[in-house]
Amino acid sequence: MSILITNIKQLLQVHKHNITILRGEEMKKLSILENAYLYIEHDTIIEYGTMDEYHPIDAETTIDATGRIVLPSWCDSHTHIVYAGDRTGEYVDRINGLSYADIARRGGGILNSAKKLQNISEEDLYNQSINRLDDIIKMGTGAVEIKTGYGLTVDAELKMLKVIKRIKQDTLAFIAPTLLAAHAIPEEYRKNKEEYIKLITNELIPKAGDLNISHFIDVFCEEGYFDIEDLETILKAGQVHNFRPKIHVNQFNILGGVALGVKHNALSVDHLELLNDEDIEALKESDTMPVALPGCSFFLGIPYTPARKLIDAGLPLAIATDYNPGSAPSGNMNFIVGAACAKLKLTPEEAINAATINGAYAMGISNMYGSVTRGKKANFIITKPMKHYREIPYSFAHNPVDQIIINGQLL
Repeated sequence: MSILITNIKQLLQVHKHNITILRGEEMKKLSILENAYLYIEHDTIIEYGTMDEYHPIDAETTIDATGRIVLPSWCDSHTHIVYAGDRTGEYVDRINGLSYADIARRGGGILNSAKKLQNISEEDLYNQSINRLDDIIKMGTGAVEIKTGYGLTVDAELKMLKVIKRIKQDTLAFIAPTLLAAHAIPEEYRKNKEEYIKLITNELIPKAGDLNISHFIDVFCEEGYFDIEDLETILKAGQVHNFRPKIHVNQFNILGGVALGVKHNALSVDHLELLNDEDIEALKESDTMPVALPGCSFFLGIPYTPARKLIDAGLPLAIATDYNPGSAPSGNMNFIVGAACAKLKLTPEEAINAATINGAYAMGISNMYGSVTRGKKANFIITKPMKHYREIPYSFAHNPVDQIIINGQLL
């Protein structure tokens, strides 16, 4: 299949030579072609340029994008969209004054989701999850990480991985699976956390490795969940089976997880609502991507990641949805881009860079996704008519997407 898009008002994230990450001052610049065209064959970007340079191309499908913006699809590097049911009751509990920790102590939170997932069939779990994925694709997401972590038993975690594998096979979007068995401590192990960690390291990780579905491992490093020693034990076990870390750190407390993640070559450290100077210095000496999750801060009413501190220190930044039933029940990356500007104080250029090329980096795929570069995968958003790309974050509650192209196919 071939697609030609002409008369593009603004073609965003254009790079003649491939880039895989943007850091610090680089994030303030968004490479743009005005009045452009873009040509795609099969799943690959073949050519682009200005309409002044355009020579007729014989394509199977031609789209006139007059007045519209074209940009790479969003790359959402942190989600939990494979889950069962919802947690609307806890939403009301928070409105009535209970904290995230209060709800967890009452057996809610992650444990609530785990009970539901353990009792659902693989088929039902697949159907619920693929519907969520279809929804976020329609809103412009073309690559997405999906974590386990609502199983909390060997069988249920493996069931989640198998569902993610089916989703990966059945969708055109790119899927990056992550093993997150260390998401919470099951009720039966409350007084013996070490036994649950042994279950993860001695049984679950080897079995997950044998399935060859996921190549990333995650741990919720937080007070009341898994401490810094637990984190190191699990990351070491994961590395034996070729799992690279992508970890939850600094959401409610600073425990030293950032530096430990850097030590173990983590691809990303996510949340970072709290940061100190030691965290910043550790990240400066690394290839680890900091990831902010403003949808979680919005929903829980907790602090936002100090994104300016990261970028102004010369570091890169990605943004993601954290789509999950308890603390961020939305996969709308358009809102996340808007929230990054309004709450993290990113410029529109920084926010779009964080949601495209740097989001792709946080999944290990920025060599093929996240920018308009010849030879890269053809995943694109074609917006509704607008005067300028800055309208995307400005009109944060509106869906800017008119058409999408995923893996070279117009959907």
